[in-house]
Amino acid sequence: MMIEKLRNCFDEMVVYKDLKRSNFFSALSLPSFMRDWLLKKFEDENGHFDSEELVRFIRTYLPRKDDWTSIKNQVVIEHERVKFLAKVSVDIDIRTSVVSFALPDFGLTSKDTIIEDSVWQICKEDLVRGRETWGMVEIGYRPPDDYDMEFSKNKAKGANRGKIKLTAFKTFCPYTIDIDYYKDARREFTTTEWLDVLLGAVDYNASGYLGDEEKKLTMLTRLLPFVEKRLNLIELAPKGTGKSYLFGRVSRFGWLSSGGVMSRAKMFYDQNKRVEGLVSGNDFITLDEVQTISFPDVDEMRAALKGYLESGIFTVGNYEGTAEAAVILCGNIKKETMDEDGFANMFEELPSVFHESALIERFHGFIKGWNIPRMNDDLKIAGWALNSEYFCSIMHELRDDMSYRAIVDELVEVPEAADTRDTEAVKRIATAYLKLLFPQVRSADDISAREFKRYCLDRARKMRDTIKYQLGILDVEYRGKDIPAFSVRPDLEEVV
Repeated sequence: MMIEKLRNCFDEMVVYKDLKRSNFFSALSLPSFMRDWLLKKFEDENGHFDSEELVRFIRTYLPRKDDWTSIKNQVVIEHERVKFLAKVSVDIDIRTSVVSFALPDFGLTSKDTIIEDSVWQICKEDLVRGRETWGMVEIGYRPPDDYDMEFSKNKAKGANRGKIKLTAFKTFCPYTIDIDYYKDARREFTTTEWLDVLLGAVDYNASGYLGDEEKKLTMLTRLLPFVEKRLNLIELAPKGTGKSYLFGRVSRFGWLSSGGVMSRAKMFYDQNKRVEGLVSGNDFITLDEVQTISFPDVDEMRAALKGYLESGIFTVGNYEGTAEAAVILCGNIKKETMDEDGFANMFEELPSVFHESALIERFHGFIKGWNIPRMNDDLKIAGWALNSEYFCSIMHELRDDMSYRAIVDELVEVPEAADTRDTEAVKRIATAYLKLLFPQVRSADDISAREFKRYCLDRARKMRDTIKYQLGILDVEYRGKDIPAFSVRPDLEEVV
């Protein structure tokens, strides 16, 4: 019954996913948004598709990094135009007004490319939407002889070089996202049904949770940064609970960094290249397996993080920038260190950069990843579900909707002398829950006080509670300081 309702309400935005059964998709290692885009393109109304036709499309339009030399040969030597799916970033030179592009997955930088004005006028609306944009690109070659005389005079500076040119671009998302329709469609589902819809949208099988609502909700908590700007979270969980998959393979709007080195230049601003870092082009930055990440200059990174987590502003040298990306720390935790009461130091294995209370306090909430079951085949979707690419695009658009925060401000009673950071953290998390679970709410009257308290406010308080407990372990100054007793405004409470 729920599946019929889902298909009736969302029509073409529903695809048949079968991740439980081993098939050729698993061998392709495609991110969910790409896989669902392909399914939407090739599936019939019964969820069937011609695998040979799909494979031919993939071989033609989804080149591997190893194919780049062959593509360059076609474009530069054979003077052919080549079309394929890729992630594109654009650069506009302030001094010359020349527009160029980069294909980061293939190592093609903007110094070797050009977007001519005639093409730019057609494609610019799609290409300027974000730092990087997925789409169908078509590239060709502009030999040195094709340059204007103005550029030809400056051979010493390399202006008269051949360049790869963008000849066409079609956005990866060819349909218009109708937020209002999505909000109205939510009214057709109960809260319990909607939890299952959300799980399916990110490739999880709701029945695999055996009706355990708490486990479902903890799993969905990972989506809060998808829908709310600068919602900074820490998740510690046992191995194998799917952290890397959800943050790294489901949405095209985020960035997952696993291990290695993370510098201030990479994350915020590179003074040498004069390029903004990861926070400027993504909805969220997830530092996965954070215990294995090294920071070249701990003090430098700590100072940059504190400023950014507090205000969304970062300053590097004389450069000041703003961004809206959430920062999420994900790490594995030993069973003996999991502590529901908060008396064990769960952050002791984090890198030293995070061993400071002033920095930890700026993270809004904590996800108890041990409430999420270890990934198994029964938790993989096998049936009709929302297209991941469509769903994540909706989440991305909802980040700009400020009406939900106004509703939370109206609903929440803030105690006197409440700490400002606690208030902001609880309200920001509650707002994200409201967007995720109750997108149909357009005023405080559209949600019952009981539901808001149960699914939004109480969960936000608990997530902030854990941060406060850990702060008390980390720094005696915070010991014994519980978060204020936020509640639903008394005049809005229902008589039970």
